[in-house]
Amino acid sequence: MHEIRDEQFLWVEKYRPRILKDCILPTALVDTFSNFIEKGEIPNMLLCGGAGMGKTTVARALCEELETDYIIINGSEESGIDVLRTKIKQFASTVSFSGKTKVIILDEADYLNPNSTQPALRAFMEEFSQNCRFIFTCNFKNRIIQPLHSRTAVFEFKLTKDDKPRIAAQFMKRLKFILDNEQIPFDQKVLASLLMKYFPDYRRIINELQRYSVSGNIDEGILSKVGEQNTKELISSLQEKDWKKMRSWVVNNIDNDPQGIFRKLYDELVSKVDKVPQLVLIIADYSYKSAFCADQEINLVACLTEIMASCSVKSSV
Repeated sequence: MHEIRDEQFLWVEKYRPRILKDCILPTALVDTFSNFIEKGEIPNMLLCGGAGMGKTTVARALCEELETDYIIINGSEESGIDVLRTKIKQFASTVSFSGKTKVIILDEADYLNPNSTQPALRAFMEEFSQNCRFIFTCNFKNRIIQPLHSRTAVFEFKLTKDDKPRIAAQFMKRLKFILDNEQIPFDQKVLASLLMKYFPDYRRIINELQRYSVSGNIDEGILSKVGEQNTKELISSLQEKDWKKMRSWVVNNIDNDPQGIFRKLYDELVSKVDKVPQLVLIIADYSYKSAFCADQEINLVACLTEIMASCSVKSSV
């Protein structure tokens, strides 16, 4: 790692890479971003991909290495049109003291209003094109309007089958470095289990690692917590059509990755229900909705309620 900020309590911030070479990325992305740094200029960009894969970190690292003035605006917290009239316009309309192009990082841009804020951004990108660049980050690029797509270079943060082993090995090395630096003893196999449970959500992995490290060790004592969520109780509630029991399971497990839960549901139920096509359509529908809904608990409960009402779950395969 290039630099460690000891004043930070949160490991995700303390060990956040500040230069591109410390970012763990597919080779194609590293090559492209390195080329931007060599040229000393970046285009307007849309960085999209799963949560915690380093989109914001890369955006910040590019600005740091180019030594350009930049601001970060979180689209999930400041999604209204007033953001444009204040923060963005005020920053973009002034010239950088260094004379370099300024950058506005719009984090979680998929939360920006597609009917007001996003269309207005199109005009701002054109108005301030001489001295300002925009970097949008998002988990779901289909929630970004097409005019912004056409005005940005789109980069997808996704791992191919060939990328995964190399990237996982690099991140395992990063986790060991963090634990060694924090003087936390660890069992390598347990650490690998934690890595693979949440991979490739780097942010989630480091947050979970810090949480488990409170005990003073990363050892077999945490394996029961790291293991996949137990669906035995959930399957039982669906068999018995016990809605309260099902909702209780959801409340206790909603902190898990929603997409992981939907996949687990599919794997567990596809051989246990009488109406497989109906099950698949229900899970696919609510899995899609989970990308846009405001309340994951309600969405999952609705999915399980529909499964309970539409399908009979057998007690054995």
